[in-house]
Amino acid sequence: MKPYLALAACALALAGCVNFGDQPDAPAPTYYVLDDATPARPASQGAPDAAPVLVVLDTTASAFYDADALVFSRTPGTRGQYQFARWTERPGKRFANLLRNRLDGQGAWRVVGAGGYVRGDWMLDTELVEFYHDATQSPGVFRLVLRAELIDLGQRSLIGRKVFARDVPLASFDAAGAAQAANRATAAVLDELDAWLASSR
Repeated sequence: MKPYLALAACALALAGCVNFGDQPDAPAPTYYVLDDATPARPASQGAPDAAPVLVVLDTTASAFYDADALVFSRTPGTRGQYQFARWTERPGKRFANLLRNRLDGQGAWRVVGAGGYVRGDWMLDTELVEFYHDATQSPGVFRLVLRAELIDLGQRSLIGRKVFARDVPLASFDAAGAAQAANRATAAVLDELDAWLASSR
């Protein structure tokens, strides 16, 4: 494909990404659910009373990533937002809920959120460093980078710190493809985080 045709195709595919203000005839936004694409495991009977209590903090992210709009990048070092594509929940909070659900299903931890009345043994702090559709090439990839820290609350010491990164190719060059790839990237990072936590016990 000639360079100018490739640029034109890219512009058309992401035409809905640029917001020019209120448009009365604009289509209604589509809302996507960020989900764990890994098939659900059978429900466990719950962690035993002797299992360590893991406090899972809400996942943090920069204000730009932790918004309801899906984020994309057409050129290195830039970010934009899809105009008509939204998340049903902000990615940081949603990711933390998916993480708690995943760990609850393992039965190896008694998982609690921050601010509860249960005293924790360990604490997991996570941050979404990158969370966007890299559209520098068609159809692009969804890039997820997560930083995690595991802390021993009793000893007040850092057990470990790790960065998890995944680039998942899109099946289609649009917001729906980006959302689907985000779900697969989320599942892959949760798999890796699961394994890391298990090895840290």
